[in-house]
Amino acid sequence: MELDPTRMCELLVGLPDVNVLAVDDVADEPLRVHVETREPRPTCPGCGGDVAIKDRPAVDLADLAVFGRRARLIWRKHRWSCPASSCPTGSWTGKHPAIAAPRLGMTDRAGRWVPEQVGRHGRTVNEIALELGCDWHTINDTVVAYGTPLIEDPARIGEPIALGLDETLFVRVGKWRRQSWSTSIVDVEAGRLLDVVPGRSAAEPCHWLAERGDAWLANIRWATLDLSGPYRSVFDTMLPDAIQIADPFHLIELANSKLDECRRRVQNDTMGHRGRKTDPLYRARRLLTKAHERLDDHGAEKLLGLLAAGDPQGEVRMAWHAKEVVRSIYEIPDADVAAEFVTQLGVDLQDESCPVEVRQLGRTILRWKDQIAAWHQARFTNAPTEAANNLIKRVKRVAFGFTRFRNYRVRVLLYAGRPNWALLRYGHTPLNSRRASKQG
Repeated sequence: MELDPTRMCELLVGLPDVNVLAVDDVADEPLRVHVETREPRPTCPGCGGDVAIKDRPAVDLADLAVFGRRARLIWRKHRWSCPASSCPTGSWTGKHPAIAAPRLGMTDRAGRWVPEQVGRHGRTVNEIALELGCDWHTINDTVVAYGTPLIEDPARIGEPIALGLDETLFVRVGKWRRQSWSTSIVDVEAGRLLDVVPGRSAAEPCHWLAERGDAWLANIRWATLDLSGPYRSVFDTMLPDAIQIADPFHLIELANSKLDECRRRVQNDTMGHRGRKTDPLYRARRLLTKAHERLDDHGAEKLLGLLAAGDPQGEVRMAWHAKEVVRSIYEIPDADVAAEFVTQLGVDLQDESCPVEVRQLGRTILRWKDQIAAWHQARFTNAPTEAANNLIKRVKRVAFGFTRFRNYRVRVLLYAGRPNWALLRYGHTPLNSRRASKQG
């Protein structure tokens, strides 16, 4: 079967209803394919009369590489005008979404390929820009335009029953490298990042939850968090019926930090200086944080000997025992017994015989006793939120630091938010790039 060479070229270009006008093949430069659309002459949308061609602007679009070479699609558009003096329409430019989305410097097929490379596979914007032979902004604008509808898809968020909040560092700004934070909102049952909002106060998460609607909020039964007052306020305000769960890791981390504070204070009180490698309490610092059941006989004997030598009042030893008792909260199988145990523990740790750091720990446990004991009901933790933050940090390392929250949010949610990538191929309409820049 013989084909016309021009038709063969049109088939290789892979675009419907276009005429290939020319192909420029210059050494060490991208292959440039000039095309125009095969469309009937339209009528004036204002008066319905005949129209004339005003001019033929050439739009230079970055395209996918072809046969191992960079490629550019030169689209010779039709700019139409109405010759009727009484018609207010004036002139307009023809559109063809299959070739390129409005106000983007990239073909539609390249635009659907780029966000998957940057978002799903974690490649850098600059890497894709070098591969396609265009600038950084062209790629980034395309990621935002095609990626925003993916992350805003309501089906991506779904209807979770357990929600988690945690903060992560967004960027350091200004001369003094002031820290700017963001809050991750995670479906802890599915382990899916739902969204990120600026700041780590209660205001932005409350606003995000308010936008979800009452029916969506009523579906949330569990709310996990670290020992954060602002996030507790978010759940108290927006999800009053959800059962809050304090993350076990953060409670044990707090107990370890109080133990370390006690050790350093006693070290200074007894030796008059910070820990040195020959000081007993300094030598015991790692053994103190290790779980008691993980210490063998030699380790336990060594720890007790170091405490006897460097802890004359027994304060560090008492703080160590307090930490181990806090750990034992999560060994209790019964939820009612656990709630009673946590309450009594908070009271006992505030006894006058306890070191000041242990009394501080007891007060914190009493303030959070309901959230601590609630873990025994559902066994949800904030670990999926921490995992989402690790994915966010991976994106930040790839991007070498963000300065604009819109770019940060889109890239993070494309990588960690599990969008439906099939939407890039079926019925997905990119966001207008001018509207995207206003949203940023």
